[in-house]
Parts: sequence; structure tokens; C-alpha cells
Amino acid sequence: MEAELQTDIVVRPVRDVDAEALGRVHATCWHETYDHLISKAALERVSPKRMAELWTHWAVQGPEFTMRAALVKGDIVGFAGSGPARDRDAPRNRELYFIYLLDAWHGTGIGQMLFDAVVGEDEPLYLWVAEDNPRAHRFYTRNGFALDGASHTEPFLGETLTEVRFVR
Repeated sequence: MEAELQTDIVVRPVRDVDAEALGRVHATCWHETYDHLISKAALERVSPKRMAELWTHWAVQGPEFTMRAALVKGDIVGFAGSGPARDRDAPRNRELYFIYLLDAWHGTGIGQMLFDAVVGEDEPLYLWVAEDNPRAHRFYTRNGFALDGASHTEPFLGETLTEVRFVR
């Protein structure tokens, strides 16, 4: 089945008309990713509509931002984004902001395709990821990242989330 799916996968730049679909996928991914880290009540505040509103802005940022969507048979199943570093003490000039993929598509190679579409080969950059996200930690380690010892606690949906920094 996996080989059959490979021909139906497209990774392309995010477009402003994708906002609604990206909002749905983004909200679902947050529920799937953070359900063990954030309360159900907090996650219930994440709506596809709210996320779509964010995507209307993210989709049209300048050329220094790279936003890509992964589609399977025409439906968005994941997305990734990178751009200029946002931290004052950034260890690199560029940051991988996010890669999210619906759980049903984990292990298919789509996450790697998204990563490769927003990060140059051997490009030095950094990222923040939830401390308790072992699957993501393994993915980033396979792609040449290492923990640098930095961590912070971020406000997240009215609660807090501890993140750790990976650098390559």
C-alpha cells in the first residue's frame, strides 16, 4: 500500500486558498500531538476556524519564509515551515518553525518529504520541540540535529509546555 501511495503525494508551496484546509489539519494535529501534554479543556479551544485565520497570514509571508503543504490525493495531510530565526539568542540564522503530519500518515515518508522541502541539505538551523515528544526527537536526530541543552517553558493554550532546542 505504501508504494501505491507514493505516486499520490505532492508537496507544494502553501497558498492563501489553503487556509481553511490547513486550519483543519493544524487543529487535528495539535489534538493528536499534544493530548498527553495539555488538558482536554485547553485543546478544545483549538478550532479549525481559529487555525485557518492564522494560516491566512502565514501563507503570504515574504520570500525568506518557506511554507509547504503535503497533499495525498488532493487533500492536505501535513505542512512544514521555516524562516528567519525568531529568538534574540538564536544559535543559527534560520529556524524550522514546525512540521505537522496527521497521525494516519506517520511512517509513510511524507514527514521527511516536508522536511526536505523546507530545509536545505545540510542547512544550519535550529528548532524547538516539546520535551515529551520522543517521535519528533528521533526524527530530528536522524536529520542531523542534536539537543544543545537549551529549554524553556512556553505558554500554550492557557497552560505551559516545556520545549527543548535542537540545533544542526
